[in-house]
Amino acid sequence: MKKVKTEKAEKTVKTEKSPKTGSSAPKKRSGSMTFVYLAMFAALSIVLVVLIHFPFPFLPGAQFLEYDPADVPILIGTFAFGPVAGLLLTLVVSLVQGLTVSAGSGPWGILMHFVATGSMAAVAGLIYKKFHSFKGAIAALAFGALTMTVVMIPLNLLITPIYTGASVQIVAGMLLPAIIPFNAIKSVINCLITFIVYKHITRLMDKTF
Repeated sequence: MKKVKTEKAEKTVKTEKSPKTGSSAPKKRSGSMTFVYLAMFAALSIVLVVLIHFPFPFLPGAQFLEYDPADVPILIGTFAFGPVAGLLLTLVVSLVQGLTVSAGSGPWGILMHFVATGSMAAVAGLIYKKFHSFKGAIAALAFGALTMTVVMIPLNLLITPIYTGASVQIVAGMLLPAIIPFNAIKSVINCLITFIVYKHITRLMDKTF
């Protein structure tokens, strides 16, 4: 009888300890706290674009191209919650930004922002989801930045003439000296910042889950 009680006691102890392990974190991340963090990342993205936005001084003739770090919270949210969450974050931020701080660009600006950041977040999120490691994170961000840079070439040729009034020929002439370098530099900077801060932020997040 004593042996049976001992075994039951051991099972009880194991059962009580199991919620403290890291295995329960993914389940909690699918609940209300996930929504809270996604909302926080979206709000932070908007705040960043309000506080930090400027054209690159070494890319003259393209003043409508402004750098902002708004993609960093989106990429962090993508790594933490997956590519679908990253696309949702991108959609919300694109709509809010396009209706407030970047209202001058209208619906075309919203579309370009969603495609640019969304393509980067989707590719980075899918790769990091499959290769969840240090090297996987580097590859994810590298391919994400490359995707954004490439996708924005035809998108600028199609949409930029519509909302800027410039001809397709003028926009095409700006690709190599301005548009391509801008998107490459912007995406690389934001991916690098994400790489540096991601682990620190997720450690703080794990304490609340």
